[in-house]
Amino acid sequence: MKIYTKTGDDGTTGLQGNKRISKADSRIIAYGTVDETNASLGLILTNNLDKDVKDILTQIQNDLFVVGSDLSNPDLKEKGNRVTSEMIEKIECAIDKFEMELTPLTNFILPGGDIAAAQCHFSRTIVRRAETYLVALNEKEEVNNYCIKYLNRLSDLLFVLGRIINKRKAKNDIVWKS
Repeated sequence: MKIYTKTGDDGTTGLQGNKRISKADSRIIAYGTVDETNASLGLILTNNLDKDVKDILTQIQNDLFVVGSDLSNPDLKEKGNRVTSEMIEKIECAIDKFEMELTPLTNFILPGGDIAAAQCHFSRTIVRRAETYLVALNEKEEVNNYCIKYLNRLSDLLFVLGRIINKRKAKNDIVWKS
């Protein structure tokens, strides 16, 4: 099987259900940004990370394929490959677990410290952009709301992971000074 099909040469792409839409459609922009998030997590995973951090990031990468699949299927009656409340709960449990290691914040912090921590913060901004695109799409046509919630929680998790990585590598969070 060849990697290129030439079917997108006219500026369209296929959704599930054999529907073709513009590559500039807000649905494509939303799940393309989810794909960008996934690639950025792959970059984080090239670092020397603790097993629990690697495990959750790998799980998130797999989950993001479900998010992308969900978004590529505009037929919400179809139940296959949909983001679920259980996927969100797993992220919440991970956040709670990692936060138990951290001291509560009393200031805003800047992205930085260890390279992997900085990459987590960068990935968090990509997730926020994906969430923004998804909310805009949802204003035009209904999407699975669990996708929006999932991305919102994921940005929180990436923030916490940035802090965990810094703490475990004995790097200080960089306090914002106004």
